[in-house]
Amino acid sequence: MATEKIRDDMLPGMIAQAAKPLPDPDDPNFGASFDALASARVVLLGESSHGTSEFYRARAAITRRLVERHGFTIVAAEADWPDAAQIDAHVRDGHRPSCADGPPFKRFPTWMWRNREFTDLVSWMRDYNRTVADPERKAGFFGLDLYSLDASITAVLGYLDGVDPETAREARRRYACLEPWQRRPEVYGRASMMEGFGRCQKEVLNVLRGLLDRRLAYMRDDGIAYFDAERNARVVAAAEQYYRSMYHADEDSWNLRDEHMADTLDALLKSRPGAKAVVWAHNSHIGDARETGMSDRGELNLGQLCRQRYGDDAVLVGFGTHAGTVAAATDWDAPMEIKQVLPSRPDSVERPFHDSGLGRLWLDLRAQGDSPLRTMLAEPRLERYIGVIYRPETERWSHYVESRLSRQFDHYVFFDETRAVTALPGPQEPGPDDTFPFGL
Repeated sequence: MATEKIRDDMLPGMIAQAAKPLPDPDDPNFGASFDALASARVVLLGESSHGTSEFYRARAAITRRLVERHGFTIVAAEADWPDAAQIDAHVRDGHRPSCADGPPFKRFPTWMWRNREFTDLVSWMRDYNRTVADPERKAGFFGLDLYSLDASITAVLGYLDGVDPETAREARRRYACLEPWQRRPEVYGRASMMEGFGRCQKEVLNVLRGLLDRRLAYMRDDGIAYFDAERNARVVAAAEQYYRSMYHADEDSWNLRDEHMADTLDALLKSRPGAKAVVWAHNSHIGDARETGMSDRGELNLGQLCRQRYGDDAVLVGFGTHAGTVAAATDWDAPMEIKQVLPSRPDSVERPFHDSGLGRLWLDLRAQGDSPLRTMLAEPRLERYIGVIYRPETERWSHYVESRLSRQFDHYVFFDETRAVTALPGPQEPGPDDTFPFGL
């Protein structure tokens, strides 16, 4: 009982003493507070929900600082590769090709990237890049995710039509296996169980192998265009495997997705020697899964893989909140709503940060060493994850995961009260319920 009493009575005060109070994310001094991150090769910036303005604005401020003052040139996000390519073509004035048809981020949940906060960062990146003469020093935007089966097939075929029409015809024949399911790939997952496991696996892998076999010849013509096509071919191969695995084991599909994100990040870093990257993704992806209840389910994640691949050169920054509002849906493909976030639970990670009395704070967990504070924050507590779906009525079971915060992250940023992102109007197409119920 004595240990419990010390934890309950002293932890908020210890947090208040060790943490650094932060200004508003829109304050010019906000980004400068995070200069300590500059020595890393990969800085992963999380969020405990996909619809919170403060998280987007804070990550944007940190990203601007790392790009402008510390030489980071890769901004990679939990977004689809072809959609991100459109953003990248915009911010780098067409430096990278984009074969996408129509505006980006049409698939549910549109507000995750079609919001004012993210658009402000895109505008800044474009303006900043116009001041940079060296194309290799311009900041690019890249997507790490694998849900763009249809758009990635279109991009691969568009590339091959331009460089190798004969190979393009063969790729069309191979990709035809997926044609009935391109726009509803989750249906392919169900069909693969009934019609034979891996129905299209060989065909999509052969397209990828064909690109790799002709790599040197294609790169002589245009290395940037080839790299984009190769990544899209890898998205198709990964997506085919992902949608099959959804109907066999949840942890398999989760692991495939995060391994794909980690491999894509690794490829980006290798394609630009000496480059440094900022990554935007949910806490569930960028915190070390080994220090959460996810590991009990056999799940790994991007943050874990980055620690294993880059060691201390990967810095994991988690973000949390106590209460406020959030942009989220009640069901998959349902309309976005502005929902009230319930106050954090008394037994949660977030509650002692709320009780610290600091409205905005940053806690450097690495700097705490073996201190009592870091030890206490390594004890298991519930951590809240809100994705694009939020159901307050089932919050304990659908949105909390046990974690050991000081081992899960290297830094933790907390906003006591937050508000929803400002969504922008635009087209929305139905999307598969790929990460239900969390939508992470």
